This record gives sequence, C-alpha cells and structure tokens, in this order.
Amino acid sequence: MAKKVGVIRFLGTNCDFDILKWVQNKGQNSEFIWHEDQFNTQDFEALILPGGFSYGDYLRCGALAARSPVMKSVNEFAKQGKPVLGICNGFQILCEAGLLPGALIRNDSLRFKDEWAQLRVVNQKSYFGEKLNPDQKIQLPIAHGDGRFYADAETFKKIQDQNCVWLKYEKNPNGSMADIAGVTNAQGNVFGLMPHPERAQFSWMGSTDGDFFL
Repeated sequence: MAKKVGVIRFLGTNCDFDILKWVQNKGQNSEFIWHEDQFNTQDFEALILPGGFSYGDYLRCGALAARSPVMKSVNEFAKQGKPVLGICNGFQILCEAGLLPGALIRNDSLRFKDEWAQLRVVNQKSYFGEKLNPDQKIQLPIAHGDGRFYADAETFKKIQDQNCVWLKYEKNPNGSMADIAGVTNAQGNVFGLMPHPERAQFSWMGSTDGDFFL
C-alpha cells in the first residue's frame, strides 16, 4: 500500500477537509482515519490531528478524544519515531494523551481569539516545518478559546533543556507561558501548535506561510 498522510477525525473535528486538501495540494496522498478505528502504522508516512471541538470540548479540550480507540495506534506510530502533527484541538489532544508536554488552558482574556498571529521559529525540526529556519518570522491565524500553553516548573525546565519549544508568539494573544505557540516532544517527531497553517495556503487567505509546514 502506498505511503500517505493519515488525517484523524473525531466527533466535533471541523478542520478535517481543510487538512485533507492542504496535504493533497502539496502533491501528497491523504486519507481520513475515524476515531473509533485502529490502523496499521506501516500504511502511513505521517499523521495529522486537525482542529475543531472534539467531543464538544466537554470535560477539558481534547481529554475525551485522547482516550479514543484510534489513539492506541497514534501512540504506537509516535513510538516508532514517525511524524505526528496536532493543530489547535489536535495539539490539545496530543497534550492530553501525554504525547506532548504541558497543557492548553483557557485564554487569559477568557475570550475566544480569532485573529492573525506573528510567530517566531525557535527550533527547526524535520518533516513538519523543516523548511523553517531559526528566528524566521511567519504569520498564521489562530482560532481558540483554550490556547494558553502551561506547564509546571519541572516540565517547563525539561521543555527548555530538551529544546522542545518550536514556535513562539511575537505578541502573545492568550497568555501562553513564555509566549509558546508550539512545542515538540523530546525526540522531535511529535509536533503541536495552536495557529492554523492550513488556513495560510494562498495569498487570498492573507498569508502563504502555511507552505513551510508541508
């Protein structure tokens, strides 16, 4: 079976088709994976968990989705060192599943933020965002109510020591600790960011900086 990018769909996911088309526009194969299913990890080159409101954001954003059957396969995929990307709600899910450090909590304004954000690349990573360079400035849109990155002191020290900070906000829109907009795991194969690169594909969208991520 040809290698492809798997796009995980949960109840309440609403950026799934955006991600599917984004991947296809980059000339890659993509396929939906339903949250109740498990899959053969050898069938996919990479996985993306899109944004949305999985399970209606009940309990905590991403907490219920992190316990879906599909996450058993996602965990196995990540342990094999293969690339996994979580965007917005997908980032929240990966944190709730323990695949990424820290947590995403309510914005300090207590309001949903839907606006453009200026970002700075902190660490260059392979696969997702390998076209980005350290200190590069990019522009991506955000759309979240629970996007404030938080970690306790011990976890935050590990994040820094292991170079897990991926992206930072130039102007912090939500109160995220140390202006963090995206992180990776220590191995550098699991990625999470709150801004939406799939919403910055074409100039008419307002930016083409999403091109750097695929």
